[in-house]
Amino acid sequence: MMYRVLTLVAVALILAACTTSPTGRTQLQLFPSEQIDEMGAAAFATIQEELPVSDDEAMTAYVTCVADQVTEQLDGEEGEIDWDVVLFDEPSPNAFALPGGRIGVHSGLLDVAQNQDQLATVIAHEVAHVLADHSNERISTAYATEAGLRAVEALAGDPSREQSQLMGLLGVGAQFGILLPFSRSQEREADIIGLDLMADAGFDPRESVRLWQNMAAAANGEPPEFLSTHPSHGRRMDDLQAGMPNAMTLYEEAREQGREPDCQ
Repeated sequence: MMYRVLTLVAVALILAACTTSPTGRTQLQLFPSEQIDEMGAAAFATIQEELPVSDDEAMTAYVTCVADQVTEQLDGEEGEIDWDVVLFDEPSPNAFALPGGRIGVHSGLLDVAQNQDQLATVIAHEVAHVLADHSNERISTAYATEAGLRAVEALAGDPSREQSQLMGLLGVGAQFGILLPFSRSQEREADIIGLDLMADAGFDPRESVRLWQNMAAAANGEPPEFLSTHPSHGRRMDDLQAGMPNAMTLYEEAREQGREPDCQ
């Protein structure tokens, strides 16, 4: 009887924690945003200890310029954050954004993103994961599905293993050998939100498709590990093309309002 009551209480709490994403998709969010932001800050500090920071001042300024143009268009809490941008001296074509206002870009991405608009495509996509609270959703889902069944195992587990798992759920596990790709729906959501975000910042959204063509060529037809393995290149580019009319409207409005990034 007591087990049934506890189960009903747990279900009620989970239902109460359901929210709606920016595109109208139902999400589970069990944790307060402040706690997720703290996790993001801790994860970013760990990455900075593990990966060398680039000493190329020109490239760092370029990446920061693009990221700043993107984040300046944010509203709400994210718009009030002074985003921390770091260029890591790492050859893999990788990038990530973490809750609380952290953006990391690997120097290897600059070999694939051939201009500011293509780099903005990736950065806006990663920031979109933060805007859509995908980290909270992933951690909440893992907690809801595993807390009851694996509580004892988790309590007795290796802290380093648990930390790696958490890094994966936050979206930066690839650096630590724990690759937990975002789901198909999360990736598509980040693509569309990111497309509109880069366009609103004045970056040419048409370059998003060219970026993915570069990605396909660089990876021999396979997506790089910083993005999900679920959507194929073709499907992703089709989705971007479908969202292009709205993005182009935002792009033209941004240009009319004087938002013309010139990051070099």
